[in-house]
Amino acid sequence: MASHPSHTKKIPNINRAIGQLEAVKRMIEGEKYCLEILTQLRASRNAIKSIELAVLETHMQECLKRSLTDTPEEQQMKIGEIVNLLKKYE
Repeated sequence: MASHPSHTKKIPNINRAIGQLEAVKRMIEGEKYCLEILTQLRASRNAIKSIELAVLETHMQECLKRSLTDTPEEQQMKIGEIVNLLKKYE
């Protein structure tokens, strides 16, 4: 069974993003100005994007590196997984 890299160091970043989204909720409930809400939403999006990129970087450095000992078919499957993931961003 393949082991997966740990992402526990990203938990504080996740908690920060959750806090930002909770702030958005409070702002909406408090009927704050739209641009203030949008600014906080942008900060939340950027926080999530940062976490996402860190997880992807870890995947590429750890999981793909381990796949170098796999068969060519398994290597291609790993590359295909990333390509499919990136296509979802369009």
